[in-house]
Amino acid sequence: MVTVFYVLINVAYFTMMTPAELLLSEAVAVTFANRAFNGLASVIPILVALSCLGALNGGIFGTPRMLLVGAREGHWPPLFSMIHVRRHTPLPAVLILYPLMVLMLVMGDIYQLINFVSFSRWFFIALATSGMILHRYRFPDYVRPFKVHLSVPIIFTVVCFFIVALSLYSDPWNTGISCALTLSGIPVYYGTVYRYCLPPRLTRFFEYISKQLQILLEVAQQDVQTY
Repeated sequence: MVTVFYVLINVAYFTMMTPAELLLSEAVAVTFANRAFNGLASVIPILVALSCLGALNGGIFGTPRMLLVGAREGHWPPLFSMIHVRRHTPLPAVLILYPLMVLMLVMGDIYQLINFVSFSRWFFIALATSGMILHRYRFPDYVRPFKVHLSVPIIFTVVCFFIVALSLYSDPWNTGISCALTLSGIPVYYGTVYRYCLPPRLTRFFEYISKQLQILLEVAQQDVQTY
């Protein structure tokens, strides 16, 4: 239902405004409100901000937990797989993510940041859904608690790759930087996780830091397996 509303809103934009006006407008919703609802333009930014709260809420809850699961699977240091002993929140994952986000918001232009992040984000989402499609093809009889028609993930994956291609076309410079930073994680993963070829002294140092942070943040591994 939410997706239908968003599609209808975009159809309304194209109905009331020309393509040139859409491209030149700094705030499409405000321009639309000035034309369709005279006098309500000042309310539109508030409504847009409220509509963003849902996505922001999902990101706040979901992103640190993805990092927690990655650490639990051995893709990150074990510290990030720990949760607070009383609040049961992934505190180390939260503390490493959100200062980085605030720093990016302070240092860069918001439109460059959107192009910078959207490439890697939608690319990995497309890879994840592609893996799900492959899993459905290889194991068609596997019992799944939730299952949709195969056309749904296929269409979604195509849309994800389209967004990736659009990012490359609209802003190749920032997209290239995003791609380079993403690829820079391959040698780090190979040396620290896949082969684990760190020097013993550096390994002991990381273990000491991890132990001290575990005491400071009051975090520990889960006692009850919920996965």
